[in-house]
Amino acid sequence: MNGKWFSLAVMVVLLEAGICNAENAGVVAPGAKVEKLAGGFAFTEGPAADPNGDIYFSDIPNNRIHKWDARGKKLSTFREDSGGSNGLFFDKKGWLLACEGGGRRLVAICPKCKVTVLADGYEGKKFNSLNDLWITPKGGIYFTDPRYGNRDGMEQDGEHVYYMTPDRKKVIRVIDDMVRPNGVIGTPDGTTLYVADNGGKKTYSYTIAKDGTLSQKKLFAPEGSDGMTIDSRGNIYLTTNAVRVYNKKGELIQTIEVPEGPANVCFGGKDMQTLFITARTSLYSIRMQVKGIPPLPKKGS
Repeated sequence: MNGKWFSLAVMVVLLEAGICNAENAGVVAPGAKVEKLAGGFAFTEGPAADPNGDIYFSDIPNNRIHKWDARGKKLSTFREDSGGSNGLFFDKKGWLLACEGGGRRLVAICPKCKVTVLADGYEGKKFNSLNDLWITPKGGIYFTDPRYGNRDGMEQDGEHVYYMTPDRKKVIRVIDDMVRPNGVIGTPDGTTLYVADNGGKKTYSYTIAKDGTLSQKKLFAPEGSDGMTIDSRGNIYLTTNAVRVYNKKGELIQTIEVPEGPANVCFGGKDMQTLFITARTSLYSIRMQVKGIPPLPKKGS
């Protein structure tokens, strides 16, 4: 091999190595540690960042939604009597959408706490206990509907995943072959959806069609998850006995240990470079070297 081709081969090897290292690079900022921000809750869940980077999260048994001011580092109560709200997500209007597990419905809460019911059943039957949701860039809403604990009063024929069209006029069932779907997140380009089958202890990826239907189901990770999120590199964060980070290929690249078992995660803070973790009785955070996906921009912005 002459010198020219040898140099080219070396460059290709180095480039491939660089790509591989980027895909498997750690995500936690050097020297960063998990920090407890607030405690004394019954069971925290469903964190979501607003456009300012402040974090809203549920305390399910206490029937409240709290707000953590990420800049002032202050805690307040956003909503009492929350219907057992679990998963939360902000839409383009700046309204907070909530999966009311106790109310068995999907609602939208405006900044002044006016509540609008978006959906409370499918084909004339009440949902089981809505758990988590993700809003697509075009405004469609995917949400999971498992049932934990007492199964009395279940009207659906199983535990499934649903999609609400962007005009919020129609709900379709898009996944009906899971044991107990839970966490859900999608890519910022709206092409791929990740859904955790917590009951089946696996997480899958799907291709999203223009009408919201799903295809090309693929095993993504050999474990389920409660809540989940995604970062700017496309890494997926699952919550089991720790926060476990998988790259886009489904390879485990880092594990973040938390003092309490994590239930859900999201990125927030002014620069979207802090990971917030709801874990049983507390809210935690850790500084990252990657950023999360910014909240959906408001219409007209």
